[in-house]
Amino acid sequence: MTTTHPTDTPSQPPTPVGRLHRLGRWCARRAWWVLGTWLLVAVAALGADRAWGGTYDDDFSLPGTSVQTGSDLLDAHGSKAVRGTASQIVLHTDDEALDGHRSAVDETVTALAKLPEVLSVTDPLTTPGAVSADAATGIVTVRFTESPATFDKSYLDRVDHAVQPLRTDHVQVEYGGPLGQLARPEAADRLSEVIGLTTAVVVLLAGFGSLAAAGVPLLTAVIALLTGISLLGLLAAAFTFGNAAPTLATMMGLGVGIDYALFLTTRHRRLLRDSGDGADPAEAAGRAVATSGRAVIVAAVTVALALGGLYASGVGFIGSLGAAAGITVLVAAVAALTLAPAFLGITGRRIDRWRVRTPVDEPTGTADTWHRWAGTVGRRPWLFLVLGVVVLGALSIPTASMRLGHIDHGADPTGYTDRRAYDLISDGFGPGTNGQFTVVVDVGGQQSDIKELSASLHDALAAAPGVARASTPTGTADQALLTATVTPDTGPEDQGTSDLLHRLEDETLPAALAGSGAHGYVTGVTAAQLTFRDVVTDRLPVIIGVVVAAAFLLLLTVFRSFLVALKAALLNLLSIGAAYGVVVAVFQWGWGGSLLGVDEPVPVESYVPMMMFAIVFGLSMDYEVFLLSRIRESWLHTKDNHLSVATGLAGTARVITCAALIMTSVFLAFLLSTNVVIKMLALGLGVSVVIDATVVRLVLVPATMYLLGRANWWLPHWLDRLLPHLDPEGPAPTAPDTEDGPGRWHPESATAPAATTGEQG
Repeated sequence: MTTTHPTDTPSQPPTPVGRLHRLGRWCARRAWWVLGTWLLVAVAALGADRAWGGTYDDDFSLPGTSVQTGSDLLDAHGSKAVRGTASQIVLHTDDEALDGHRSAVDETVTALAKLPEVLSVTDPLTTPGAVSADAATGIVTVRFTESPATFDKSYLDRVDHAVQPLRTDHVQVEYGGPLGQLARPEAADRLSEVIGLTTAVVVLLAGFGSLAAAGVPLLTAVIALLTGISLLGLLAAAFTFGNAAPTLATMMGLGVGIDYALFLTTRHRRLLRDSGDGADPAEAAGRAVATSGRAVIVAAVTVALALGGLYASGVGFIGSLGAAAGITVLVAAVAALTLAPAFLGITGRRIDRWRVRTPVDEPTGTADTWHRWAGTVGRRPWLFLVLGVVVLGALSIPTASMRLGHIDHGADPTGYTDRRAYDLISDGFGPGTNGQFTVVVDVGGQQSDIKELSASLHDALAAAPGVARASTPTGTADQALLTATVTPDTGPEDQGTSDLLHRLEDETLPAALAGSGAHGYVTGVTAAQLTFRDVVTDRLPVIIGVVVAAAFLLLLTVFRSFLVALKAALLNLLSIGAAYGVVVAVFQWGWGGSLLGVDEPVPVESYVPMMMFAIVFGLSMDYEVFLLSRIRESWLHTKDNHLSVATGLAGTARVITCAALIMTSVFLAFLLSTNVVIKMLALGLGVSVVIDATVVRLVLVPATMYLLGRANWWLPHWLDRLLPHLDPEGPAPTAPDTEDGPGRWHPESATAPAATTGEQG
């Protein structure tokens, strides 16, 4: 059921009145109260985060795997020498052998052992294998109670003070592993945010033509982002989130925050213009929320579903990254539905103040550029469909050669201490030393034969193909375990290291321990990273299936069209394949990677495809929802498929283009990050938005909808009965309700916009 205003004409669809309408109008009429509440919440959340917020760490568990079982056994039976989190301090001298600095080494080892959170420290001059063959490089292994990457930066000052005797003695000291991560300079996220916001200002001024109109999406997004990031920090005190979580949440929150408020503001300005000089801005804001707000809700829920689908991986680390981004997306949606109308109420009819050009909003008539483009596609839909698929197919070609792995410190900038430590270890001890495995053997009560078992195990490990060297297995204090260190021939990123891990787990250890009653496991940082990659690779099809199915069902329920929902899912899969292809070509093949600060080809980080899929699929559905909402509005009113496609495309093309430019600039600005994984995500997401807003939204969607004709809106009756009717507006009253109560018509709400409609599932 829909309600029309007295001045509706046959060319005008009816205007909905319902909960969203009332919400938007209420926020606009109590604008200062709403703004004050948001500012209070944002400041309170920010203060609470500063006082009680948690930290971020790439910590994850892999239940049921060899690496997790081995780690748990070490925690249960190991001494301080094998528990905790290990980090290396690398020493190097060019003037003489390292043992010529014996006094400085002893003083440093003693000082390090006295630091808080330190379990044990090894002396490189007395530890077998801790000094290189040329005696110029040594490794001090420090074990901490937890990962030092999570410590406060001030802890680094204590470490610097402890190693000062070596530096005074002209010994080069570099920090590797988690300690090196703590020593990294602050990320350039703030600069990336400034660049993204600056670009957004330029695009909004060009798109809107006035400073006041451009300020509404920007202010809404910034306040929502501060609130969302602060809430994430508070949650980080109770839950584990990866190091990339705040950056990912910022990218998503800022991008969709501007987009959602932009769509509402554009519709509001159109309603004001169509309503004439006597229009009530609060009523226009209510109608904007009632129409475009519905698309915002569906879009935000779709993105949240896609991100939530990451929990289907069964890996909490991956799911938590999706949850982090989902928090800022949902906060941005709430801000768009409440804070944006408040700003629109404050600006009132002065929305076009401080003009920089003639203000523009949605086109009217059929003579604009976008209507002409829609007509061009409509005349040759098969040609444009084939061209679009060929372009996306060509970009997707590199995806077939994607190699997943972990990006080690060898890909970091040479100015980082952990990169210098990595290079010193590779040069002094061989590349495999940066990716050693820890072999843990549960002797199973066979303590009497532990020496014989240790000898045979050492022979088997040392003889395994791909092993550079293996230490003699030693027993723990309770003689429950044997532990040994295996050094591969190859570096952590190489395929040979991955092959060695599987060989040790599947062949070497079972053969060496056969008949002994003992069980062997391979653990350690490198083993965990490789196992994590394998788990993620196995679960990726599950993630794809869950996310696609959830999005398909949501679109099917909202738009009541089987083919529209199916088409959206298939086209978004093509878009994601193209984005994958660009990431592989740049980072794995090295095509232009040096321009992004990555000097050598690297594998695609294991969880990047999974994260990209969820985010890209969600964002693609954003634009799909906004476009389809407008097309369906026209279809419900005219029942003319060609006219509806052209009207929807023309009505959303400008705002989707502006939104895509802003979103792309926000993502690509994070290419300034020194974290290679963030660079991958930034490039992949930025490229995907460009592809989606051009090839998919302007070519493939209209071409397929022209070809399908009335079949676009086909839905079997039995399925229609089964599906719930999701309409945030709910049943409309017989006349527009106002502040005086439902059903009472007032002149201030008498003018219906030419481009809005009510729709009831």
